[in-house]
Order: sequence, then C-alpha cells, then structure tokens
Amino acid sequence: MYALLFSDADLSVTQISSLFVLWSLTGILLEVPSGALADAVSRRLLLWTGPLLTAAGFALWTLSPSYWTFALGFVLWGAKGAFGSGALEALVYEELAHLDAADSYARVMGRARAASLAGVMTATALAGPALAAGGYGLVGAASVAACVLTAGVALGLPEHRGAGAGGEPGGEGENEGDGAGWWGALRAGVAEARGDRAVRGTLLLVPAVTAVWGALDEYTPLLVREAGVGDAEVPWWLLLIWVGATAGSLLAGVVRGVGAAGFAGVLAGGGLALAAGTALTPHGLPLPAGLALVALAFCAFQLTTVLADARLQAAVRGPSRATVTSLAGAATELTTVAVYATYGFLAPQTSHGTTFALFATPYVLTALAMRKRRRGSHHYGPCRRDRRDDTTPD
Repeated sequence: MYALLFSDADLSVTQISSLFVLWSLTGILLEVPSGALADAVSRRLLLWTGPLLTAAGFALWTLSPSYWTFALGFVLWGAKGAFGSGALEALVYEELAHLDAADSYARVMGRARAASLAGVMTATALAGPALAAGGYGLVGAASVAACVLTAGVALGLPEHRGAGAGGEPGGEGENEGDGAGWWGALRAGVAEARGDRAVRGTLLLVPAVTAVWGALDEYTPLLVREAGVGDAEVPWWLLLIWVGATAGSLLAGVVRGVGAAGFAGVLAGGGLALAAGTALTPHGLPLPAGLALVALAFCAFQLTTVLADARLQAAVRGPSRATVTSLAGAATELTTVAVYATYGFLAPQTSHGTTFALFATPYVLTALAMRKRRRGSHHYGPCRRDRRDDTTPD
C-alpha cells in the first residue's frame, strides 16, 4: 500500500519514482560490501538486524509521512535487502553441508521461496480490508510487527562457522568467518568469482534467469488491466500468476538434478509461454488462457531461479560464499534497473502485452547459448569438480 500512502501524502509521480530509484541504488551499493561483512562476521547477525532496519523505516512512514522520511525508509529497506542477499543463501547451504545434506539445498530453498510467495499473497489479500478497517496506521503497525517477527525467526537460526578445507563449515562457533576480516573476505570472493570458471558461469546465470521476470512482476497489474479487467478484479487474476510461481518453487526440489539440457529446455519453454500468453492477449487468446500461459512461464522462471542459485552455491569452494552470492545479487539488481528503463521506453510505444512478449527473447537466447556451449565443450562437468552429477552450466 505504500504507493497509495505516497500519493495521499501529496507526492508527485516524479518524487515517487525518485524514491524507487533511491531504493534500488541503496541495494546496489550495499549488496557486495554486506556480503563480505556476512563472510567476515556472521550471516545470522545480518539476517536478524536487517528486518529491524525495515521496521524502523515503516514506523517512520506511519508516524511522520513526508518525502524525506519516505526516502530514509527506503534507504533502510534497501539496506535490509542487501544484508539478507547472500547471507541467507550462504547460511542455509553451509548449515545443510554441516548436516551432510547439501544436496537438499534446492528443495529447502524452493520450499522457503514458496512460503515467501504464499506470505506475499496472503498479505496482499489482507491489506485491503486492513486499510479499510484501520487506515495506514493499522497497515503500518502490521508491517512493523511482521518485520520484528522476521528478526525473531532469524535470530533463532543455527550458524556453524569454521575454517574447514574448501570453505565448508566446520566446528561449532559463530562469528568466526575465515579470520581475514572484511577486506580479506571481499578480496577472496571477488578473486574466486573472477578466477574460477565454474563459479563465474553460474554467477552470470543468476541475473540472466532472475532479472527480467523479477522486473516484469511489477508490471503484471498493468498487463491484466490492459486485457480489459476491472481494477477490483486485478488482484484475483494476479493470484493465478503467483500460484504458478509458487509451484515453480515447490518443483525445484523434485527436479534439482536436471542437467543443463533440461535446464535450458525449461528456460526456453518459459520464454515461449510468456510470449504466447502476452502477445495474444487480449486480441487473441481468451484472458484465462493467456494468463494461464503467463503463470506457466512464471513457474518455469521461478524454478530455474532456485536451481541457478543452487548451482552457484554448489560451485563456490572458498570461504567467501556470501560475497560471491552478493556479486550475483548486484548483477541481478543492475540488470533489473536496465529492464525497468527498457520497459519504460517500449511500453508507451507498443502495449504492455507486446512488451512482455519481447522480454521473452532473452530467455530463449540464454537457453540456446547454454545448449550451444554444452555441445562445444568436451567436458561438461559438475560444479564441485567431482562426478556426482552433471547439472551445472559451464
């Protein structure tokens, strides 16, 4: 509801857009430094302090709505996103490795992403009635409470850190890192990303899979409305799309062993489904069929997003896992900003449906590039440099 809050506080569209830009820039600037901090200090520390920053920002918005408090709130929210990006993936992977269950990473994170999407859908459904019952005060209080609850859950997460070989978690002990400090963690992560071919390939795959559909998500209400749906019915149609994304998260654990050919096939299929569902709606396919194809595309994109993250985590061998993951996050953020700019240029000249269809192209091209590279490689080996599986894009 924050866009409505900003508008009701007499902010112009330009001012609101500037807040979104500030939000994105904060995340980009803090993404990699916070990843190195998580490697040098404690992943759990960043995971429970980050939501408290967002809670403070939401409290400011509720108690003193103005442009400058909104700006400060977005800086705090952007910092929270940067704190969690990289730290969460690193903590989960290394805790699973500590339990000799690293192969379960895709399944665990897929379920977590599905729960996250279910929470978003539930909150969206409750936001309207909450606003009607208690105004922005109730919505703001509920938002602060949700952040505090998140911090409490994160505080209870286990964290085993050690200096085991290859960066694998070793003995009990929090806040140990690798002993090199923030600058050492940053240098080690960047060096691994640059010098290790498997890490570099999987790192670049993350933004290639994640950025476009993550940006298109912001425009799905406009796509649905363009198809002739009334504003009051838009959320219900969006629910169909996000059911598809949730299914993709849950499928990640089932198909986590899929090879690169299968990965590319899912990615290409998602791109083709997106193009067919959006280019033909509202003038071709009936609305339910068109949005069903969009939901299928989002299912494929969410599935490959989780699998790409799993491949990256399996490829990392050094101690700066959060730093490497944050580099992927920063690349994703930069690509997302580029998608926003391109969308803003294309949509006014065509339509939302046509613009969505055009953005299916990067997915098909990425899938074709993966297949071509695989055929041209004599050894298309697994990212952990052993023979347990053959699933990692080179």
